[in-house]
Amino acid sequence: MVCVEDMQVKNLSRSARGTVEKPGKPVRQKSGLNRRILNQGWSEFCRQLSYKLEWNGGLLVEVPSAYTSQRCPSCSHVAAENRTTQAMFNCVQCGYENNADVVGAMNILERGLRLSTCGEEGSGWSVTRPTKPASVKQEPTEETTHACAL
Repeated sequence: MVCVEDMQVKNLSRSARGTVEKPGKPVRQKSGLNRRILNQGWSEFCRQLSYKLEWNGGLLVEVPSAYTSQRCPSCSHVAAENRTTQAMFNCVQCGYENNADVVGAMNILERGLRLSTCGEEGSGWSVTRPTKPASVKQEPTEETTHACAL
């Protein structure tokens, strides 16, 4: 299973405010950023990753990007103030500190695991499941039931 952030590339590469006659500096900067975003090929990467996982019986879980960089993995407190800098995360409620990218990855994994185990359909999270089973016949050895707590 691989969990990725559902990066809305179309929304990320939207045009900045301004006019054609008077674009202004932010519009030019946004144009350069949009070019770099689109050149990364994030959508194609996810498509290929999904294809390879399906080929090998894996699962790709895409989770929404909302608050993945602002939510504390220790106490679940969400605040914009938790991101003191681009690279550092410092929870204002419990004092948890870590690299912001590590915190984001932890939150993405946690959401992906919760989605895949609890089956939270209709939550806005999308799961790409394999179209064919990993093996010809798979039967559970025992019946298991569990309740998921959010």
